[in-house]
Amino acid sequence: MAKIHINIGSNQDREVNIVGAIDFLKLNFSDIKISDIFESPSAGFDGDDFYNVGVNATTQLCIEDVNAVLKSIEKTFGRDRSQPKFSSRIIDLDLVIYDDIIAPEQNLPRDDIMIYSFVLAPLAQLSGNDIHPIERKTYQQLWQAFQSKNQFELSQYNIEKIL
Repeated sequence: MAKIHINIGSNQDREVNIVGAIDFLKLNFSDIKISDIFESPSAGFDGDDFYNVGVNATTQLCIEDVNAVLKSIEKTFGRDRSQPKFSSRIIDLDLVIYDDIIAPEQNLPRDDIMIYSFVLAPLAQLSGNDIHPIERKTYQQLWQAFQSKNQFELSQYNIEKIL
């Protein structure tokens, strides 16, 4: 079984879409653990604030099949993949970590971990003692360093707010 981390983001009907995505993840993966909600302004465009949630799970699926499941869930919600990268999202599901696999061609571990607070914060919350396979530091250490070096807006809410 592979341990995976998925980041869910939405800035359109956020609560409904994130809860729905979590329900679909529960149908496809095991040992689901859900982070708090992290709210942040849209990045790279003017738009409504995003909710982001991290999900740890286990799976027997290979990386390609996990990504296919995530894309299928997005499609179910009506995600339009022809939109620009930086635009509003009904739902966005990204595979962030797949075990300790380093696969640059599949963006694993996902570059966004080191760039965006809304990706690193839930990962540090759920997997704080795990080690980033490239950086060779725990996610909690990376989060502490990120907080000391970067300016960002991020609010945290208990996931029970929407579940």
